[in-house]
Amino acid sequence: MITLHSFGPAFGLPDASPFCIKAEILLKMSGLPYRRAGGDLRRAPKHKLPLIVDDGVTIADSSFIRFHLESRHGIGFDEGLDAERRGTLWAVEKMLEEQIYWIVVDERWMDDANFARGPVHFFKAVPAPLRPLVCALVRRQVRRSLHGHGMGRHSQADKMVLAERALDAIVPILGERAFLGGEAPAGGDAALGAFMIAGLGPLFDSPFRGLVEARPSLVAYATRMRERFFPSSELLRPAA
Repeated sequence: MITLHSFGPAFGLPDASPFCIKAEILLKMSGLPYRRAGGDLRRAPKHKLPLIVDDGVTIADSSFIRFHLESRHGIGFDEGLDAERRGTLWAVEKMLEEQIYWIVVDERWMDDANFARGPVHFFKAVPAPLRPLVCALVRRQVRRSLHGHGMGRHSQADKMVLAERALDAIVPILGERAFLGGEAPAGGDAALGAFMIAGLGPLFDSPFRGLVEARPSLVAYATRMRERFFPSSELLRPAA
């Protein structure tokens, strides 16, 4: 059986990370049996989550998890789609992961109130006297990553301009379809579903959530994805 190593449910979401949500959607779409386990960033080969272990083989990164499921198990996530549609969905996926992700990170980690609502809980295991120092050091690393990527160099207004352009590109790509793949989800739905579910998370003060909420087709889409892949009872099932 495949084991998915992830952060687990947090912030009222199926997982703290949209990439882990994406990986679990891919596993559910594949129909393959799997179990969840708590991940350890220190022991992960790329020091990031998610990762899967499949018959003793460790695969890190949600995109490479998809490639592994396709090549090892013959899963056709984009089966029935023509080359143009496949390319479009891949472009949407990378736009979400290379741009929208950093907007989500910025909102959760750089805003003091949001950090106190969410990410600070990752540090509960740190002894109380050291916790403020460790939190400050990690936030500084996140700030450097945001700056290095480029998203951290933009004003809040400019970030929202970029987010609006991305969402306005996605709305007509989804169109009147139930899913990006049509009546059934395709590979790109794992990414779009993950980021829309995460973006609509109620815990944080989130200008990005406001942009998603202003687009009813994306709200309806996120609801369909969450109901299909993460019914309420699923969120009560702890990782092993």
